[in-house]
Amino acid sequence: MAKKRVRLTFPEELIKEPVIYNLGINFNIVTNVRRANVERQVGWVILEIDGSDEDLKKGLAYLDEVGVQVDLLEGDVIES
Repeated sequence: MAKKRVRLTFPEELIKEPVIYNLGINFNIVTNVRRANVERQVGWVILEIDGSDEDLKKGLAYLDEVGVQVDLLEGDVIES
């Protein structure tokens, strides 16, 4: 199992869509929200994702396809 930390930035049209749920269900990825900020026009989430290398690759491709900006993060985002 591989683990990554990502920052997802959602445009306004995706704020109410179950993108993180779909990531977990459709790609067999365990998700853990570490931080988030959601407003009317934009939202972002710091997310830990855990799964096989292939599932993570497919899941990240899905996020890109639906219009979520994905930035890979390093280190523990809770401990600053």
